Amino acid sequence: MWTYDKFLQFPVKIKTPNPKMAKIIITQYGGPDGELAASLRYLTQRFSMITPQAIATLNDIGTEELAHLEMVGAMVRQLMKGASLEEIEKGGMADYYVDHGRGVFPISASGSPFTAAYIQSKGDPIVDLTENLAAEQKARATYEYLINLADDPDVLDPLKFLREREIVHYQRFGESLRIVQDYLQEPRLFTMK
Repeated sequence: MWTYDKFLQFPVKIKTPNPKMAKIIITQYGGPDGELAASLRYLTQRFSMITPQAIATLNDIGTEELAHLEMVGAMVRQLMKGASLEEIEKGGMADYYVDHGRGVFPISASGSPFTAAYIQSKGDPIVDLTENLAAEQKARATYEYLINLADDPDVLDPLKFLREREIVHYQRFGESLRIVQDYLQEPRLFTMK
């Protein structure tokens, strides 16, 4: 189904540990508006889409979100790697460290573990595509908030890349919504039940 290239979609090469930044970036890994939720949402919704274009868009963006999940995971890992226990405590990651060490685990910035409740799939193409437009805007806003809190160029560059991809996804979902709406307005000569 896929060709997998074993490199990140955008390079992540963070040289300076920063557990405090890891604590907030991790929300884009396992938080309510993060990449894991987005990927699962889109890959689930594609089954009830009614046009080939909408199915392809959901499949494409859903798999790209997995690539973004890899990037965010790499960022969290690199921000934790090499951090002293004192830095981990000072950065507010002591509780996380006790449960996960320096590993990557899907949680929000506030420490809530990932839940399937973050995923919406209504089975109605218009509802689902409208939900996806909102989801992409929420993710874009989260990346902007993270950018506002970051000062390390090694962290800022991947965050900016990810924010821009959310804008592209929003545009693609808007196109898919128009295609589905047009499809639903066309008279059907033959219907299948």
